Amino acid sequence: MSKLLVILLAGVSVFPATSPAQTGSHEFHHASKPTAQGSGLTDGEIRKVDKAQGKVTLAHEPIESLGMPKMTMVFRVADPAMLDQVKPGDKVRFAADKVDGKYTVTRWEMSK
Repeated sequence: MSKLLVILLAGVSVFPATSPAQTGSHEFHHASKPTAQGSGLTDGEIRKVDKAQGKVTLAHEPIESLGMPKMTMVFRVADPAMLDQVKPGDKVRFAADKVDGKYTVTRWEMSK
């Protein structure tokens, strides 16, 4: 039997055929919500704007693309002019990425 087939068969035996939703597991109950209706944007709230440093503090839902859980953290912004659009307390939907090794908000839109 080839090594690939052995690995595939081992993987099948390790992972169950049912999903956590089907088994009613506790982990599924605490699974993260989809972000902004599948748009690739994450819901967040502006906590602080630091125009001098080109940074914003966001309380945000999980950012699946970065493997990041729900938390509050400081991000750089891709364009400092973005900071003129928001103030603390504003709710936004945003996209973030790691740019030059730093977490950076690349775009956002105001939440309704």
